[in-house]
Amino acid sequence: MRLYGTDIASRLMLGTAQYPSPAVLAEAFRRSGAGIATVSVRREAGGERAGAAFWDLVRGLGVRVLPNTAGCHSVREAVTTAQMARELFDTPWIKLEVIGHADTLQPDPFGLVETARILADDGFQVFPYTTEDVVLAGRLLDAGCEVLMPWGAPIGTGLGLTNLYGLRTLRAQFPGVPMVVDAGLGLPSQAAMAMELGYDAVLLNTAVAKAGDPAAMAEGFARAVEAGRLAFAADPMEPRDMAAPSTPVLGQAFLE
Repeated sequence: MRLYGTDIASRLMLGTAQYPSPAVLAEAFRRSGAGIATVSVRREAGGERAGAAFWDLVRGLGVRVLPNTAGCHSVREAVTTAQMARELFDTPWIKLEVIGHADTLQPDPFGLVETARILADDGFQVFPYTTEDVVLAGRLLDAGCEVLMPWGAPIGTGLGLTNLYGLRTLRAQFPGVPMVVDAGLGLPSQAAMAMELGYDAVLLNTAVAKAGDPAAMAEGFARAVEAGRLAFAADPMEPRDMAAPSTPVLGQAFLE
């Protein structure tokens, strides 16, 4: 998988929030083989760098860091947070979130496009958290984004892929654009389904961090992502409305 000119071995991305302990977080990353860790800038405090211990933990994971603007509800807030993230984590990568609805945490499409354009013009490599809206996706690409991250379902719900038609249409509309299903996944089977649709990766947090055994769940998602990608690459059979015998009938004996 190639994102903004960088090759990433794993197609699984994991968040770093809500784990019961740092040790569990580290073990989940180890067993998943995840190639990217998303980190909220709000975990780091200015001045005395109260979050230094957490940052040391993340660096110890040995993965690419994708800071995000989680919790931002305005263009100004998201731009400021992204600038802080670039200074703090020394990376042009930013997962852009501009939340427009408090209950569903659905992105604000207007603020998202405006912020993406501002950040892209400032040299950021933007990973926008968006919906499966095809028009919005086109606007984000025009704004300078080279990756799209549509949701599967609202953040933290575990509902899976709630709009298969929309996700399938989006993937087909922009076949050459790297796309990551971000948010709403609750089970490895849902991640496999996203990969079977042709998506390049999945990003999740709550489904692993809140599992009874986060490390085992992380490994389960890793295997599902690999299986889904293999299935997509194998060119699956088309579904049929009628049964078709798997054993040929030609040459069979007929008794009268």
